[in-house]
Amino acid sequence: MALTDEAISKIKTMILDGRLKPGDRLPREADLAEQLGISRGSLREAVRALSMIRILDVRRGDGTYVTSLEPELLLETLTFVIDFHQDSDVLDLFEVRRALEPMAAEKAARLMPADEAAELLTLVDSVRADDPVEAWVANDIEFHHRIALAADNSVLCLLADSVAARTHQARVWRGVTQEDSFEQTRREHRAIALAISERQPSVAAACALTHVAGIEGWLRRSLGGAES
Repeated sequence: MALTDEAISKIKTMILDGRLKPGDRLPREADLAEQLGISRGSLREAVRALSMIRILDVRRGDGTYVTSLEPELLLETLTFVIDFHQDSDVLDLFEVRRALEPMAAEKAARLMPADEAAELLTLVDSVRADDPVEAWVANDIEFHHRIALAADNSVLCLLADSVAARTHQARVWRGVTQEDSFEQTRREHRAIALAISERQPSVAAACALTHVAGIEGWLRRSLGGAES
């Protein structure tokens, strides 16, 4: 194991076993290096790496602290990477959506309050076929965001929102090029919303899977046609 990796592992262990808690200030560099049995140079590199992924917060003139370790903070690095996915990687993103969104719909069917479930159905019918495609897409994104939020899992919600945002162009493209895309999307959204409002977790998950898989299948066919 490289010396820097060893230093990272030892700091991680201190956090996991409770010797360092969220918000704690790390001991002085010389003291911590001696305590961990590593060089100050290796410790410095480890601190730099852990600060980049938001585990540690280096405050000039003050010291180095453990961050809050909240999921939203720690996942910022991952969502940053997702933002750099190119359009050619959109199928990978839809595969992730296919894994995440049935889980979110299933949990929403168990947890979403009745009034929010009713509002979800209203949202489905709040756009019309003659509205601009951008309005359809905004409605689509809001629909899936509400479901992810209702799942009551901040990590799931953050990942679902981040992946959904990066499929925006594919949604617009489908709206422009597929003749029945609006009615099909609304029909599938209504099925998901009804399953959630009727407290049918398995049905909600199945409807969400069918919905995302259908878009993914259309996209695969479209990209295949574009490449031939």
